[in-house]
Order: sequence, then structure tokens, then C-alpha cells
Amino acid sequence: MRLVTILVFCSLLMGVGGDGWYSFFKEAVQGTWDLWRAYRDNLEANYPNSDRFFSARGNFEAQQRGAGGIWAAKIISTSRKYFQGLLNRYYFGMKNYGMESLESIREAEEWGRSGKNPNHFRPQGLPEKF
Repeated sequence: MRLVTILVFCSLLMGVGGDGWYSFFKEAVQGTWDLWRAYRDNLEANYPNSDRFFSARGNFEAQQRGAGGIWAAKIISTSRKYFQGLLNRYYFGMKNYGMESLESIREAEEWGRSGKNPNHFRPQGLPEKF
């Protein structure tokens, strides 16, 4: 637990730029909200093969916020990946189940965080609302 706390604190220090702590935390909160909105839209759409699009979109919108948004997107995406791996391994008893899916979603998240268009992952037939 101490190691995790130290790593989060150090990543905070590395992420804060010249604009100061207030703007960094504001961007982080806004980036977290962008990721939450993309997740909620994914649940609402309930469309097959749309996970990559919504992951890329959430990370893209968080990236648009600035350094705090990028930091929040990285922390949340990494935490989700490890938490899902732990659930698969210890709760469901499957060691490598869904690893291909996790890898493709990671690729989409990095695509969005790099500022590239998330519509690259948009599935055919997804309503324009999303």
C-alpha cells in the first residue's frame, strides 16, 4: 500500500506543470468526468464491439483537458486493467481470459490519449447520438 501511495504521489509531482496544482487537479477531475461519461454512454448504447470506441473517446476527451486529464486517464485505465485481471484470475478462476480484449482496449486508450481521432474505432451502425 505504501508503494502505491508513493507511486501516485510521484506521478502527481511529475504531472504538475507550470500552471500549478489548481489547474492540474481541475483538469484531472474533468478528465475523470470525461471517462465516466464515455463509460456511461457505452452502457447506454449497449452496442456490440463498441468498447474500443468508447475507451478511445473517453481518453481523447480527457487528453483535451491537459496534463491533469492525461494523468487521470492513465491512472484510471491502468487501474481498470489490473483490477479486471485480478477479478479474472482470482474470482472467476481464469488466468488468461479476455487478455486479447484488454490488449485491444489498451491500444484504443493510447490512441485516444495521443490525440488521434477516436472515430477510428467506431463500429458500423453505432447511433450518431454517441
